[in-house]
Amino acid sequence: MRSVYARRTAIAGGLAALVGTLTLTGPTAQAAPPAPADAGTARTYLGQLTVAPETSMDGYSRAKFPHWITQYGQCNTREVVLKRDGQDVQQDTKCAAVSGTWYSPYDGATWHNAADVDIDHIVPLAQAWRSGASQWTTSQRQAFANDLTHSQLIAVTDRVNQAKGDKDPAQWMPPLKNYACTYAEMWVTVKHQYSLTVDQAEKTKLTAVLNGC
Repeated sequence: MRSVYARRTAIAGGLAALVGTLTLTGPTAQAAPPAPADAGTARTYLGQLTVAPETSMDGYSRAKFPHWITQYGQCNTREVVLKRDGQDVQQDTKCAAVSGTWYSPYDGATWHNAADVDIDHIVPLAQAWRSGASQWTTSQRQAFANDLTHSQLIAVTDRVNQAKGDKDPAQWMPPLKNYACTYAEMWVTVKHQYSLTVDQAEKTKLTAVLNGC
């Protein structure tokens, strides 16, 4: 048994040393966006949201949600979140993350190259557009797209974020089932904060998740 364990340990260590590869030794860092409302409060918030069909994508452009903006010095929103959500993150003189460890709570993967990590908008920009943000000013959309105060931004595996796209919880939930409650709480907290609408399928899914938390 010792030889098997030793071989597995050696393999895991070798993979961890490769920049940009997935670590096999488990999570070493935990993403830490601002805490959302707890399940009970989120259920209350959800009950207060307006239920309405999503509007069209007419006029939508990601450029209407300016990001990533400068937060301080040469650090933009993405770099701030990478630093916040990672462990032992080192940045160069331009604030770019050059090393560190990032654990993605969506899928349980751990990464050592910032290029493998996306900053996810919990409520995607296109989803916000269809839920009320089409009526906002550019300044309001910029604040939403760069919100470090609420549970709107999180560092996750890039391909998982890409699979999510602009889907709502009725269409997509994080692969890790044990993150469902947190994700639903974050989603509802953000939609409540920005007075965005929910459609009926979205509300039904969120209700089911929160009732199990």
